[in-house]
Amino acid sequence: MIAKISFEQIVTMLDDYFEVEFSFRNTQRIAEKLVELEPEQQAFILDWTRRIASTHIEIAYQFADQGQRALALMDEVMIEAWVLRAMDIYDRSGLHAALKVVQQMELFVQQGRERASAAIFEEQVGVLLPFVQGLSGRKLKLELGDQLYTDGEVIYLPAVMAHLPTPRDNFLLYKAAVAFHWAETRFGTIQSALLDELINHPVADSLLRVFHRLEVERLNGCLSRELPGLYRDLSRLQSSLETEPPTAKWQALTSPLREPTARAQDSLELAIKLIGQPIPMFSPLHGVIKPALLLATLQKRVKREKAQFRVSLKAIADEMKQHQDEPSESRQRFSVAEQEMPAMDEEIHVELLMNGKSMPIPEDLKGVMSSIKQDLGEIPNDYLVPAGAGEYDYRDLGEEKLSAEDVWSGTYHEDGAFLYNEWDYRRKHYRKSWCVVREMPVVEQHDGFVDQVRRKYQRLLSSLRKTFEAMRDEDQLLKRQVYGDGVDIDAFVESWADQHMGLEMSDRLFTRMHRQERNIAVMFMVDMSGSTQGWVNQAEREALVLLAESLETLGDRYAIYGFTGMSRKRCEVFPVKTFEQEYDDEVKARISGIRAGDYTRMGAAIRHLTYRLSEVEARTKLLITLSDGKPDDYHDDYRSQYGIEDTRQSLFEARRQGIHAFCITIDEAGQDYLPHMYGAANYTVIDDVERLPLKVADIYKKITT
Repeated sequence: MIAKISFEQIVTMLDDYFEVEFSFRNTQRIAEKLVELEPEQQAFILDWTRRIASTHIEIAYQFADQGQRALALMDEVMIEAWVLRAMDIYDRSGLHAALKVVQQMELFVQQGRERASAAIFEEQVGVLLPFVQGLSGRKLKLELGDQLYTDGEVIYLPAVMAHLPTPRDNFLLYKAAVAFHWAETRFGTIQSALLDELINHPVADSLLRVFHRLEVERLNGCLSRELPGLYRDLSRLQSSLETEPPTAKWQALTSPLREPTARAQDSLELAIKLIGQPIPMFSPLHGVIKPALLLATLQKRVKREKAQFRVSLKAIADEMKQHQDEPSESRQRFSVAEQEMPAMDEEIHVELLMNGKSMPIPEDLKGVMSSIKQDLGEIPNDYLVPAGAGEYDYRDLGEEKLSAEDVWSGTYHEDGAFLYNEWDYRRKHYRKSWCVVREMPVVEQHDGFVDQVRRKYQRLLSSLRKTFEAMRDEDQLLKRQVYGDGVDIDAFVESWADQHMGLEMSDRLFTRMHRQERNIAVMFMVDMSGSTQGWVNQAEREALVLLAESLETLGDRYAIYGFTGMSRKRCEVFPVKTFEQEYDDEVKARISGIRAGDYTRMGAAIRHLTYRLSEVEARTKLLITLSDGKPDDYHDDYRSQYGIEDTRQSLFEARRQGIHAFCITIDEAGQDYLPHMYGAANYTVIDDVERLPLKVADIYKKITT
């Protein structure tokens, strides 16, 4: 039983949480409220006040001040959701927005009842985005919006979908809404002439409403052919949302629009005839159509993609000229061989011809060509003229030609970055999308470093190769087999006992040797922080050479990534060798080019490399970290217990995905923190580079056999 906390004890605790020595806050007034609560309620409010204060003292102060009223309005689970919402808003939008959430408690309570059965955009976007980008046509983005609509490149979704009674149905409603707005972009709703007419018609609002409702029918027909499984869910959801189903007359009138040959122009022509007549209600998944926005985005995209296409043709033409004996402009004539409108489940395909011969098309250009045909219905003739020298600049192409290093300079932006949560042990919750990770290039050093290491460690390398070859040839003894070369004594004894007890005797009484096909992927995560400057960096690079040479003998898939960074906004990983790349001269030059950088924010790097490992199909996955010290960053906060706990949590996440994590360090103090992060048996401390590859071999043997 929890003892009641006295007024004086509460004041002392609040003085500590709010740092009253510097903030001069009045804690006695809050203590007077909290002393009236039951002991369990006191402990709950004070615990959360302490946790919130680790994020911001003012948010904690406002929470404690309203704690008594919060307990009267909400249960503890809802209060927890309320304060976590405030802290998440603080992380994204700052103090003013977070205090607004705290102060508008009643609004949160009202929304909370909806959220109990709702689907939340922030929680579902990770599932919805791969879904929509896996569909045919232009790759779309998903963003949070105040309404449900698309501009032709982004689908904007509401923060909460709560129209149906269960979270699963509301998630399916999100998914159906995404599919419907993808269909608008994929099946011809967005056309320049059509949008012009919708905007400029004398009764534009009335026409738009009727046209939109007719497009619902046409696009439902498209979805029924393209995504039949989802369409069945969509139909069920629509019927549960409809207060008045469409009449038989409406269904008969719109049935031609559901045919495969129907086009958006058919919907427009019928809409003009039906202006002023009653139409069925819209479902929440249909959102709205914004023709002016669609047209503006379309015009920008058409200009941008024409520039991209013509510049790409110029690059192809220039490359072909280099392989001709007599370069001539007349020889570079481009044309296209276009398919008819494809079946619903096929990509829009356009074949590129040069001088009548089919040309291989780069993947990025395929996407541009597909998008042009999606918008215009064809590749116009004026697109097929390669761009002249200096005709376009990068603004015409819709990009700034920034290198990976340039992206950090100037005003920070997160385009093309990976966003990862970070564990805040004081909150006991994640800070969402807190760390920004970029993959940066390694500067290649073609200096013969690998050959030098081979000569330096010739004997060790020979021994390592033999060790790894032995692992490749090892057989595994399988017990309790139906047939085999020997008798499994344990199984035989158990079966003999079963028979004497009147039970049926098992036939799995044998052992046999089995050569198991290796199916392993190993990721080496190399510390490139500033503390590795000097002999540590040299040792890491030498060890990587020895490991790579040995693993080439074994034949297992492996990758090498370095990591460093400075602050949560600049976490960098360096692909030295990906799983797909061969161990060639470029990889060797990148190993040589590994250099010490900034700090060691390990949690973000582990989460990113866990993501990379999750993309690989393998029965056994290893993540081996080579480091010289504990997690660190330039901010004192991360280099304390915070960094250790975040790294520990990221390793828990990796293990949940079936990844075996192991750390090899040269930090003699590693025994103070590594058991807490990796576990007592998943780390080792070494002081000699020659022991590192041997230690990796031991890890391999332990985990893979």
